[in-house]
Amino acid sequence: MKKYLIKNWWRYLIGGVSLIASTAIDILVPFITLSMVDDVIVGGNMALFKRDVLLFAAAGLGRAFFQFVKEFLCDMAGCHVASGLRKDMMRHIFTLDKKYFDKTNTGELMARVKDDCGAVWDLTGFVGMLFTEAVVYFTGVVICMVKLNWKLSLVPLVFMPPLAYVALHLEKQLGKDYDDISDKNAALTKTVEENISGVRTVKAFSAETSEMKKFDEKNKEYGDANKKFASDLADSDPLLALIPKIMQVCVVAIGGYAVIQGKLTYGTLVAFVSYSINIVWPIENLGWMLSLLSQGVAGYKKIKTVLNVEPEITDSAGLDTDASKKDAKSAHTGELSFENVCFDIDGKRILEDVSFTLKKGKTLGIMGATGTGKSSVVNLIERFYDTTEGKVLIEGNDIKTMALSDVRAFSSVVTQDVFLFSDTISQNISLGYKSTMDERTIRDAIEKAHAAEFVENLTDAYEAVIGERGIGLSGGQKQRLSIARALAKKANLLILDDSTSALDMETEHEIQRELRAKKDTSKIIIGHRISSVKDADEIIVLENGKVKERGTHEQLLLKRGLYYSTYEAQYGDYHNALALDA
Repeated sequence: MKKYLIKNWWRYLIGGVSLIASTAIDILVPFITLSMVDDVIVGGNMALFKRDVLLFAAAGLGRAFFQFVKEFLCDMAGCHVASGLRKDMMRHIFTLDKKYFDKTNTGELMARVKDDCGAVWDLTGFVGMLFTEAVVYFTGVVICMVKLNWKLSLVPLVFMPPLAYVALHLEKQLGKDYDDISDKNAALTKTVEENISGVRTVKAFSAETSEMKKFDEKNKEYGDANKKFASDLADSDPLLALIPKIMQVCVVAIGGYAVIQGKLTYGTLVAFVSYSINIVWPIENLGWMLSLLSQGVAGYKKIKTVLNVEPEITDSAGLDTDASKKDAKSAHTGELSFENVCFDIDGKRILEDVSFTLKKGKTLGIMGATGTGKSSVVNLIERFYDTTEGKVLIEGNDIKTMALSDVRAFSSVVTQDVFLFSDTISQNISLGYKSTMDERTIRDAIEKAHAAEFVENLTDAYEAVIGERGIGLSGGQKQRLSIARALAKKANLLILDDSTSALDMETEHEIQRELRAKKDTSKIIIGHRISSVKDADEIIVLENGKVKERGTHEQLLLKRGLYYSTYEAQYGDYHNALALDA
């Protein structure tokens, strides 16, 4: 944050000067009133009338000008600081490795980027400026009151501590109420969101009554939290309004008696009443301002906590970028190898002694039950994680010695959890290459993924905007777009991680035919269906993170092991039916 504060120094400097100027005008206006009352109205000195009127007009115009400059520059400075921090946050988040996201809640990161940066905006902008103005104004008013009549100035000063106590107490209580309302609102929103998103499931199980009961509970809790807030405000707000009124009555009464006794002029009394009215706002808003300032400080500390996280997966120190690019060019035409790879997460072994070599243009199939480490192979190839033991090699180069950008440019992945952005189909397909990918490449990729038919039937076709995560599209349509995105990247290695599970057999067969035609592209196909991997040049079967079986489709069937058992489970009934027909 420091660099952004320094970068905006001129805004803070001019804004600060304007703040002092506008506050000085506010403080000095009662002295003009004093002159108007004592010298003009009481003293009958009409020569000063014109001067005082002009001073009032000048004060009004000057205050308006300096207030505008102060508000604009200080708030703009806060905006720039918060915007810079938010940009730093997003840039840093993109550098963090997958292990961090495995342990960190997405909502927490969103709160850091949005809410906490907003709190910093308040701290370095409007609220910070208002607090400074309040301190300067209160100090100036006290000095002026003491200068006018130190005895009478004791009256408003006596009322300041109880007023401050009530204001701080009220803000503390309302702060708790705000937190409670926020929690209850989040719970209510979650319930509404879940039921709207899952309305078909609710209807299918006739769960409307039970879900409505759950909604009523959350709705009542949210309503009760708001009632508590209203009750606390009603208890303290009248007292917050009463104390200043009593103070002003005392000032008028004591000051008026002094005027009658001839110890105080009418003008001084009027000025004092003006100061006693205006000195209240800094104290009344003290709790609110301190609360927002503390939120800003706390928000910045939370932001720093994220910014201080060091990514575990980084480019090697002292990596020669030019050499890396040179190696990458040769790597992108070569082979991929796993050499005795072991991989642990939090002390739990996921992969153990996995080895294979994938030559250019060849296809490797990977099968295994859920949790056997199939997707971990993909994560290691992409270097989302590092191996615990062993090496992952591209053209003989350990990927730990290569630039991350080159490692990830080598392969193109279709994940089992399809993610599509709320954007046009073309923008989703050209992800990562939006400025360089031409329309022909996008359309070719969509055709090869057999998605052209449904895409061209959409309104706006390739420029149709799809909803967040592909809402509105079927599972098969989303998978085909994900495959098209991977094909459009034109990487040397194509990885399909259970990416045809939502496709019908015919469409899957057509896509596999397209993939087989890509002779210059290596492929890793991870799947549960025998049909997905049977044509691979080599198939490995994982069990408990180890390579249990390996070979071609025919070789594995002859072994009558895990692969054969899966084959029988998927095709046994079909073969039995054929035997009966024969």
